[in-house]
Amino acid sequence: MKLVDLHTHSTASDGTYSPTELVKLAKEKGLCAIAITDHDTTRGLEESIEAGRKFGIEVICGCELSVEFPQGQMHIIGLWLPLPPRKLEKELKYLREKRHSRNRKIIEKLNLLGIDISYEDVLREVETGATVGRPHIARALVKKGAASSLQEAFDKFIGPKGLAYVPKEKFSPEKALGILKREGATTILAHPFSLNLSEGELRDQLRRLISLGLDGMEVYYSEHDREHTELYLEICRDMGLLISGGSDFHGSVKPHIELGRGQGNLQIPYDLVEEMKRYRRERGLHVNS
Repeated sequence: MKLVDLHTHSTASDGTYSPTELVKLAKEKGLCAIAITDHDTTRGLEESIEAGRKFGIEVICGCELSVEFPQGQMHIIGLWLPLPPRKLEKELKYLREKRHSRNRKIIEKLNLLGIDISYEDVLREVETGATVGRPHIARALVKKGAASSLQEAFDKFIGPKGLAYVPKEKFSPEKALGILKREGATTILAHPFSLNLSEGELRDQLRRLISLGLDGMEVYYSEHDREHTELYLEICRDMGLLISGGSDFHGSVKPHIELGRGQGNLQIPYDLVEEMKRYRRERGLHVNS
């Protein structure tokens, strides 16, 4: 069976593999296709396409957008973005500016806690071309000896319950889906379990998102158990949604997540990509990256 991974992250956002290294790893893992879906950036896509040609891997250009949602975290993935995605990049530039402001606020809070850390310390942890974010702050905290591990840095300081946490600026669902649809992307609700909704609440939320342009939902995911997976399959079939799947691979930031395999529970068939391509062709959308 041909296998894929439609949710991965590189050093362009908060992963630890460069786009080239990520595509090479996909080849080594026996995958035939991979989607690069970095958080709120498309900076690694051109490199990943070149790597796909080099290693003989189909690369799908994507992005994962953070979306406002009071009950939990909502992320929308866009697949088959054009290069360059000018409309999306214009909006992402605004988010990057807000992220820099957020990073500085986190540093200020850490300083008030008595931790001697500067923005320059954080920048030394950032790979060329990457978007500066909390994983880089976490690495700096470990180097400073303020935390013994990246996990402790998040738990104690910069995660949602941390002492120096600052919320991230996000798009509304309307804006995120609107931008992605204008770029001709196929839109996927990522890891629905993280919304912390009952089945009825999820179906209500999906009806709203479908009216805004949602095409599908991530059914196969590292944190989804068998019960979740079966429920989300049923919902997709009932509501006419495309079925997607991915590991949410980040490299050493999430060492328990393996590319293409998640926590050992994933085998995502290429059939899902073929169905998405059929869906796109019917709508006059391109299917090649």
